[in-house]
Amino acid sequence: LHYVFDTPRDLLVWDVGHQCYPHKVITGRRERFHTLRTYGGVSGFLKREESEYDTFNAGHASTSISAALGMAVARDLRGEDYRVVAIIGDGGLTGGMAMEGRNQAGYLGRKLMLILNDNEMSISPNVGAMQGYLNRIIRGQPYRRLKDDIERFLLAIPKVGEGMLKLAKQAEHMAKQLVVPGLLFEELGFKYVGPINGHSIPQLVATLREYKDASHPVLVHVVTRKGKGYEPAEADPVFWHGATPFSVETGQVAQKKPGPPSYTKVFAETLVELAKKDPRIVAITAAMPEGTGLDLFAKAIPERFFDVGICEQHAVTFAAGLATRGLRPVVAIYSTFLQRAYDQIFHDVCLMHLPVVFVLDRVLAGEAGIDAD
Repeated sequence: LHYVFDTPRDLLVWDVGHQCYPHKVITGRRERFHTLRTYGGVSGFLKREESEYDTFNAGHASTSISAALGMAVARDLRGEDYRVVAIIGDGGLTGGMAMEGRNQAGYLGRKLMLILNDNEMSISPNVGAMQGYLNRIIRGQPYRRLKDDIERFLLAIPKVGEGMLKLAKQAEHMAKQLVVPGLLFEELGFKYVGPINGHSIPQLVATLREYKDASHPVLVHVVTRKGKGYEPAEADPVFWHGATPFSVETGQVAQKKPGPPSYTKVFAETLVELAKKDPRIVAITAAMPEGTGLDLFAKAIPERFFDVGICEQHAVTFAAGLATRGLRPVVAIYSTFLQRAYDQIFHDVCLMHLPVVFVLDRVLAGEAGIDAD
């Protein structure tokens, strides 16, 4: 991206903090990178105050498309000339806000590139219909190669080639919905490109160069492998998503001092025990089964476990719907992520006095504004 685009004049809008680490290393923060996530050190997330290359603060997910579209519209209204690129993972793409931003971007038709980094993971393996849809796109790749070859062949025929291509496109439009996945993006106003191998630098560079000046929205579907290049991370991408201190050579994680069980572990084991006695209890998380401890519940009682993807608002209202019909949903979400669903907590749960239990991991009682007792 930095090789092809003229950054920081061209704007790169990253979707989540973990995506930006290599970006930070090559934009002037290499010597200080060892201070990552320490007091006064390099931020673990995108931070505009830290660098002109960080165009939009981001810690959670699904904000990049909306922010990038705003930047593109501002560029056009001010009569300026630069490129805007949003980079989002397939996990972030499941978020409702990403859907809303993509819908508006296709409608407005502004010059904008959206790069989908598809590694079939967020923190945990992705869930939902969108993930299955992306898998079908990947399997449909031979069709797209054949289509491109036919277009080039027809355009090479003097005089009649363009007319033949137009007729072929009309016939294709009638048939493709029946046989070809991967058309949702084009129907929403994006030129779809891919899927391409995200670990092939020559292919990436060639593709980005070809479409970087397109006058309409372009979605580049890049397929990658999470943890690529480091064998322990490839073998267990969930564990290595947020690594604790370890030996690079051996992959051996530093041993923690023995201590009491964590809040997460106590909660998970207790909930499983309660749910085995009470069939009304169901567990819900938003793409964080391991982080919240609900992976234990998923193994013990899979039929009553729901991972809704990076969709906190949906998780809360989904729980409210369950509660109206006599179930006792337990919604386990990190405290900093649940703030996204404040309206749903108030409007869809509290105002109807519904019995929904919220379990806020990674929070201090004082920060949450609740009584520690």
